[in-house]
Amino acid sequence: MTKEEMIILPIAGVILLLQSTYLFIDARKRDSNPWFWGLWGLIQCPFPLLFYFIIVRKIFHRKKDDPA
Repeated sequence: MTKEEMIILPIAGVILLLQSTYLFIDARKRDSNPWFWGLWGLIQCPFPLLFYFIIVRKIFHRKKDDPA
């Protein structure tokens, strides 16, 4: 392993662990398959987080009360 790989590997591991933990905890609060989101967040980055915000949190959807 090169020196750069030895630096990047722990950083990537921490990012994946933090992402997975956030997804699991937030999905559990919303009753939305926490184990699925937590495991997916542990093996891939950043797509699970983006899909979670779009599908579960519905950030990009308009509210029904919005007249536009």
